[in-house]
Amino acid sequence: MAQSMRTDSHTSYIEENRSWRDTATRYALLPLRVFLGVTFIYAGVDKLNSSTFLHDSGPGSIGDLMRSVRGSSAIPAMVDLALKNPSGFGYAMALGELAVGLGTLVGLLSRLAAFGGALISLSLWLTVSWASSPYYYGNDLAYLMAWLPLVLAGAPVLSLDAALRARRQRHRTDMYR
Repeated sequence: MAQSMRTDSHTSYIEENRSWRDTATRYALLPLRVFLGVTFIYAGVDKLNSSTFLHDSGPGSIGDLMRSVRGSSAIPAMVDLALKNPSGFGYAMALGELAVGLGTLVGLLSRLAAFGGALISLSLWLTVSWASSPYYYGNDLAYLMAWLPLVLAGAPVLSLDAALRARRQRHRTDMYR
């Protein structure tokens, strides 16, 4: 039985033969991932910890917010859907933001998480911030645009996705030796 020696090795994130520009390009989306991940985690936790947000009515509640934007939203039917159960919608929004934020921050199912973040931002833009004038005063459109590079590229470095991909490749390589 012939013994084989492993010749593959773990490559570091900053390889010796890469230029500074190549390394910067490789890590270019990391600050965006951290910002969006932390922001969405904070938004979800803030909603869950609010003493007023998750109520159907009252000052600061999701119900009053939805009623106040209904007349100015691009798609009032979306607001009407949320108004059928404002508290349930608030919990869904908070838990969705937490899931998106955590997935983005740790890089697990990162494209799916980014797609979820883009959908949340799109729905908020079409409802809550649609009436912002000029349009660039509403931050939800900017968040939507920020999610798109992560939808396209995922989390190629410093992520669970990258670690799982490397593990699968090592396993595949070991199978064919």
